[in-house]
Amino acid sequence: MKGKQSLFPGNEGQSLRNKLKIFRVTRDLTQEQLADKLAVSRQTINAIESNKYLPSLGLAFKIAKLFKVKIEDLFFDEGGDNEN
Repeated sequence: MKGKQSLFPGNEGQSLRNKLKIFRVTRDLTQEQLADKLAVSRQTINAIESNKYLPSLGLAFKIAKLFKVKIEDLFFDEGGDNEN
């Protein structure tokens, strides 16, 4: 879609990973419950968790706000410039 901005334009998700499943499971949420809280489909959550889909910047911030973490705690580049 034209209106959607990916989290990291140009990266195409090749080395971008996320910890969404870890945050979701540690808070005892199913994919369906998390999807309901974020007003997206369960399939969207599944695609993000399996690194098949990069969320829009707005959705990424919603996820970070929900879990009360910084966005970079959820999404990171596996390319080697990680400080963690």
